[in-house]
Amino acid sequence: MSETAAFPVAVCQFRPTASRDENRARVAQQTADAAARGARLVVFPEYSSYFVDPMDATLIENSESLDGEFVRTLQATASAHGVTIIAGLVEAAGERVRNTLVAVDADGVRATYRKQHLYDAFGQTESDWIEAGELGAPETLEIGGLRVAMMTCYDLRFPEVARTLVDAGADVIVVPAEWVRGPLKEHHWTTLLAARAIENTVYVVAADHPTPIGVGHSQIIDPQGVVLAGVGTGEGLAVAELTKDAVTRVREVNPVLRLRRYGVTPR
Repeated sequence: MSETAAFPVAVCQFRPTASRDENRARVAQQTADAAARGARLVVFPEYSSYFVDPMDATLIENSESLDGEFVRTLQATASAHGVTIIAGLVEAAGERVRNTLVAVDADGVRATYRKQHLYDAFGQTESDWIEAGELGAPETLEIGGLRVAMMTCYDLRFPEVARTLVDAGADVIVVPAEWVRGPLKEHHWTTLLAARAIENTVYVVAADHPTPIGVGHSQIIDPQGVVLAGVGTGEGLAVAELTKDAVTRVREVNPVLRLRRYGVTPR
């Protein structure tokens, strides 16, 4: 595919619940709607397979493996519409669970990402139930001539996560989230999304939960921090076209990746 070829991407903002059946149905429906608008990559929020607020032991009871019913539904839906889907899965991990992102197409799971920075902030303690993902080489996938990588929600506050993804070749960073509402939280969300795009000269594709628990404002942002498309505070979806050429042009005039003098070392 040429660098100028457009690659349509959708962000889907929906409200996952404690009904796994309902969540799968909503994902299938929004994928169909996104595909009808031309999307080839469809991005859903964190905890798309199952969500309760506050978190409790039902997370463990409703966790699934990477070959469980949720992922099988994603694969069937992706196959039916000729798309790749990225969504949040509550993954089984023994006495706890993992907060996992899966990228799935007609052939199955293409890549995974397990949340590295748990949301132990603003009065929340995600680590009571979640096992943090191990640090290591990021998994990426190529779609439509673009290299795509993933991070989850609170990881957005740690710029070194995005840096490691870009060092692995990412042109697009996908950010499924459940960005909890609170004082200035909407401001933090939109500011940090734009910052990660600008400082890394990448597209950022972010899908959040709607209000009242999340802040909404799922967005597709270009490598200069410009919002190409977005959703408000309710359920909905937005579609925008990405190109490799846009990434290349921005990096030619603003070669921040080449000029950086600091590396990222995990601890």
